[in-house]
Formats: sequence, C-alpha cells, structure tokens
Amino acid sequence: MINFITTFFWVGKLRPAPGTWGSAAALVLGLAIDRYLGFPVLVLATALVTALGFWAVGRELADRPGEDPSEIVIDEVAGQWLALLFPAAAFWGRGLDDWAVVAYPGWIAAFLFFRLFDIWKPWLVGRADRRHDAAGVMLDDLWAGVFAGIATIIAAGIAHGVLM
Repeated sequence: MINFITTFFWVGKLRPAPGTWGSAAALVLGLAIDRYLGFPVLVLATALVTALGFWAVGRELADRPGEDPSEIVIDEVAGQWLALLFPAAAFWGRGLDDWAVVAYPGWIAAFLFFRLFDIWKPWLVGRADRRHDAAGVMLDDLWAGVFAGIATIIAAGIAHGVLM
C-alpha cells in the first residue's frame, strides 16, 4: 500500500521520466478537482496529499536513508498541486470557476515552471534535495511548487501588461 501511494497509483513506474509523468498526472487530476469540486477542495487535497506524502515517503525510505528513488512521485503531485494553487487562487478570487478551460496558459505555465524548478533545483529547492532524507524528498518539490507558482503569477502579470 505504501508503494501504491508513493508511486501515485504506480504512475511513478512509467518510463522514461517518471517525475514528468507524475507531474502530468497530478496536473490532470488537479485541474479536474478544481473544475468539478472547486478551489477549496483543491487546497484541501493539496494539504492532504502533502501530509500523506511525508508519511508515506518516510515509511518507504525508513530502511533506505539517503535514497530518492525516481519511482517515488507523490512529491511531484504535492509540488505540482502547490504550483497550480497560485493561478487557481487568482481566478477563484475573481469568481472565475472555469478558468482551466479558458485560461490554459496558466496551468501550462504552472506545469512547465514546476518541471523547470524541480529539475534545475535552484536555491532552497537544491538545499532541500541535498538533505538526503525522506523529508528532503518532499521538501524539494514543495519549494519547486512555490517557485513555480510565483513564476506563473509573474508571467501572467507580464503577459497581461500588469507588470510592464
């Protein structure tokens, strides 16, 4: 059961690039949650998958300290949903519940920026990754999600002339 959770329903076993597969699956599910259940449910789901991820990754790696197996993608799910919360919150705050259909650059940017920061690992992302423990497995993707969310909002501001 732990492996089922950490691989996000075995999406992490897909090759090549299991992290990208995990992020893509998270994006599709996150958009569906936001569209059909609403932004508050996406916030709750993000909190729950993050807590579940810390627990499950801790259990999965308890006897393997220092490992970060590529098939563990629950961290990508938590980070991707965190990145998605930024544009979702912006649209929800303006009463636009169906933003995923009409504002596709927002979720595409959240996905691309998340993958960029998750692979590049700048600053706090890299610091968390260098912890080489179960918490670091989760934290680097959460930081990547925060940076991706901020970058998505900045890009939207530039694209719409707000920050020009």
